[in-house]
Amino acid sequence: GIAAAIALKQDLGHDGFTIYEKAQEGVGGVWRDNTYPGCGCDIPGHWYSLSRALNPDWGTYYPSQREVHAYWDALWARHGLRAHTRLGTEVVRATWDARAQQYTVLLEDVASKACRTISARVVLGATGGFQQPRVPEDLPGLETFLGDKWHSAAWRHDVPLSGKRVGVIGNGCSAAQFVPQIAVDSSVQVINFCRSPQWYVPQIQFDYPGWAKWVFAHVPFAMRAYRAFLMIKFTETNRPGKRTYHVAGKALTQYIKMKAPERYHSKLIPQFPPGCKRIIVDPGYLECLHRPNVTLSYDAIKHIVPQGVQLETGEIVPLDVLILGTGFSLLAPRLEIFGTGGLRLSDYWKSKGGPEAYYGLAVPNFPNYFMFLGPNTAGGHASVFFNEEVQIQHTMQLIKPILTGAVRSFAVREEASSKYNLWVQKRLAQTVWNFCHSYYRRESANGKIFVTFPGPVSLFWWLARSPRYSDYEMVVGER
Repeated sequence: GIAAAIALKQDLGHDGFTIYEKAQEGVGGVWRDNTYPGCGCDIPGHWYSLSRALNPDWGTYYPSQREVHAYWDALWARHGLRAHTRLGTEVVRATWDARAQQYTVLLEDVASKACRTISARVVLGATGGFQQPRVPEDLPGLETFLGDKWHSAAWRHDVPLSGKRVGVIGNGCSAAQFVPQIAVDSSVQVINFCRSPQWYVPQIQFDYPGWAKWVFAHVPFAMRAYRAFLMIKFTETNRPGKRTYHVAGKALTQYIKMKAPERYHSKLIPQFPPGCKRIIVDPGYLECLHRPNVTLSYDAIKHIVPQGVQLETGEIVPLDVLILGTGFSLLAPRLEIFGTGGLRLSDYWKSKGGPEAYYGLAVPNFPNYFMFLGPNTAGGHASVFFNEEVQIQHTMQLIKPILTGAVRSFAVREEASSKYNLWVQKRLAQTVWNFCHSYYRRESANGKIFVTFPGPVSLFWWLARSPRYSDYEMVVGER
């Protein structure tokens, strides 16, 4: 949202926009909300930033949550976006009015619950993917647990963990960051319940020296050259069966064996190729499994009971605290929106077998609604902001004639969207993401892959850098 707002001001010279933010305490999205111990970015900061707002002052190679949040908060203030932002305001739904060629948007004040409506010629959906914490449906009895419980995305800093038995459900990127942190206190007994294994790479972390920051700030093109190097370094090949994956699998297997206790090796080493799930940049998780106060359990959970967790084996594991490191729900539409003829976005996606959009940006029958980081736009391990900036560039070219009055609305054609998404799914069928169940897919190991783009970020840029106007239906303005 901040990136799109900056583009509206700088590229189009337009100030007639408003940012509606549900949170009451500021902006920053996932980097504002996730404050669990050890929270940080697993993409280098110089790559995980906007091309128009490079930061020479990143303190570490992989920045912390606080540093990333500070980056976005500073951009929000520096570009005068405070005046455009309405905090504590939730967008309940947006409904397209074909006659007026605009959306009627229902807003709710989070504190007072008072509602009001506004009209908008264009709606930009910039809610991000990691906004709705996922609570697995196969955890019956969760509400009966008598101890403290929370999701890692809403960390309870007011609850001390010392001297307690702490159960952690999940072993993804978030859990791999906070488990080593809470295990430092030897009085905390950590039991990590896992469903499936993960691949890990070592976290090569370092502080940027002062001279490097000076060079980035003062030597022309130095920072952009370094960013380009990181972009090339993190360019990925996701086709299975390549020698790269065989070599990578052997190397990562050796890393797990070198870092983790031998008793866990058979459980920790995946049977699927590296990259099928997001590879975890290991901040010390594997080494912390050597600690006597950390236990790894791959026994399936039957249900949650008042005193802890009951496993399928019948064993009851007593717990004082239960922490869900179970990720986020990416399947549901991030905005309740109704398009042409009252069509609901969730119903349209259901008819397609799962979320899809034209360049992850536009959906047929939803004029003037553009979402950022929509379906099939994420790279497996690339910075999401590259593709997002490509989408923003594409969108600004569509918004410009709307602002001048030359065009009243753009809606991507069904045939164009279907052709593009058929191409996406055909390429995805040849990728490594087909070999396991992950949050990249819909519901099951055979579900539709709706999160990732089947190629490097350079390919996405080439395809989506400019609108193909013949792919859009447009209503011409009076001017």
